[in-house]
Amino acid sequence: MDHRNIVVVGGSAGALQPLRTIVGALPGDFPATMFVVIHVSPRSESVLPQLLSHWGPIPAVHAVDGEPIRGGRIYVAPPDHHLMVYPQHVRVVRGPKENRHRPAIDPLFRSAARSYGDGVIGVLLSGALDDGSVGLAVIKEAGGAVVVQDPDDASTPSMPRSALQHVEPDHLLRSDDIPRVLVELARARGSAPARLDIGDRALPEPGGDVDRPAVFSCPDCGGVLVERDEAGVRSFKCTVGHSLSDQSLLEGQQETFETALWAAMRALEERAALLRNLERRMRGKSPSSAAHFETQAREAERRAGLVRQALNWMPDVRAERSTAEAGAAGDGNRSDPS
Repeated sequence: MDHRNIVVVGGSAGALQPLRTIVGALPGDFPATMFVVIHVSPRSESVLPQLLSHWGPIPAVHAVDGEPIRGGRIYVAPPDHHLMVYPQHVRVVRGPKENRHRPAIDPLFRSAARSYGDGVIGVLLSGALDDGSVGLAVIKEAGGAVVVQDPDDASTPSMPRSALQHVEPDHLLRSDDIPRVLVELARARGSAPARLDIGDRALPEPGGDVDRPAVFSCPDCGGVLVERDEAGVRSFKCTVGHSLSDQSLLEGQQETFETALWAAMRALEERAALLRNLERRMRGKSPSSAAHFETQAREAERRAGLVRQALNWMPDVRAERSTAEAGAAGDGNRSDPS
């Protein structure tokens, strides 16, 4: 394995069309093995391998834990499982979610870089938020080649734009141009596999800056988060193993906040309903008690109304994300958000 023969591809919303373009244009004798992670629902049956096999000449399969890596094949992460590349074999595990996804892109990219060094080609396609940015940085640091779909060519440009803020790509391309470059890169020479022991969990590996305590809690489990730096990109992880980027943490906090407000409103409305019930029961028995319950009910209803108003004015995370993306585009997509 003295050439770039490991291609890892990640994408999310809007990634199927460029992926179809890529596999449809690759030759049947493509001199590399491809590994694909697309964010999918954990409860849905994935037909992506069948689609990829139909779209192009290279057969695609769902990866099976522990199976050896074979050339001339596309391995796809099955739903609700991380796909990782180890020396000569793959791992398929239900490790902690990364960036609130399983499968996630970063575990695939990171494991490939640590197993095959500069023999890896990382490709990031259309998608929301910023999964894949850390993984691309690790690939770049290991000497691998980085290919990013041009955000102007992506239907959901957030993921490519985030990557451009953290990594200088070797190639920034429209999807039509990616297959040709992949063939050229796959024929370029790289080093032998690093054959590192990267462990069995889909967690960020030790290294980089020392973990720093953060003041935030994990939106997935409530655990304490620590801040870390991996290949120059900041992320957060909890003791359970959930790993979150800045944008994933922001979205998780938003969801947690909204859930808490709905719970508060429900509790206040239930309290008001109970107080109204007590008021009606006490009207003929104790007018003073009825008046007391009526006052409390009005206060609970007032507070519930305030919470409902706050929910109605809750900012749209997707709109905020679009605004942030537009700002990043105006800054040339090269600023360091940390």
